[in-house]
Amino acid sequence: MISLTSPVKTRAHGWPAGAKLLALCVASVVLFALPFWQVQLVAALAVAALYALPGRIFLRYGRRRLWPLWPFVGLLLAWHLFIGAPREGAVIVLRMLSAVALANLVTMTTTLESMMGVVKRLLRPFARLGVNLRKIELAAAMVIRFTPVLAEKGAALAMAWRARARRRASWRVILPFLVLALDDADYVAEALRARGGFGMDESK
Repeated sequence: MISLTSPVKTRAHGWPAGAKLLALCVASVVLFALPFWQVQLVAALAVAALYALPGRIFLRYGRRRLWPLWPFVGLLLAWHLFIGAPREGAVIVLRMLSAVALANLVTMTTTLESMMGVVKRLLRPFARLGVNLRKIELAAAMVIRFTPVLAEKGAALAMAWRARARRRASWRVILPFLVLALDDADYVAEALRARGGFGMDESK
């Protein structure tokens, strides 16, 4: 498993995780409340500027994390062009890019421990109702860490297919991708069982 945190340190790394997550929520609400493509374009350019400020390495790292979005961008644009609604398609695409890029920016400048600390504070009142917060924290951490790993393995499978066949991989890589995902899940389950599962000591 790998971390999503950027190797390039910025000023945002020192900001409180709760404040960044709150700002992300507010920005997302504002983006979805604005129906004009011109405003969405300005917002997308502003987000791109935030990525460019720390330098080329930070920009390249962030752009690589956003690369899996481009198939969805192409499908959305193609569909809205087909139905004769290019402006609506532009609004949806720009809004999606800005929102996901901002979320990615938060994860790049926030350690997983800090984010889990915020989640733990938000869920603390539910502990009185008997909710197992440790399971929720672990599930959230695993989703955050495993998402880029699975994306990279999917891309590697597609590249391996293109290296051996002239046809596009399309649905043919789904089965081996599922096998890889289940294999990783099995390894993680074994590691959890080796440490006592969810009943392990809190100090470990």
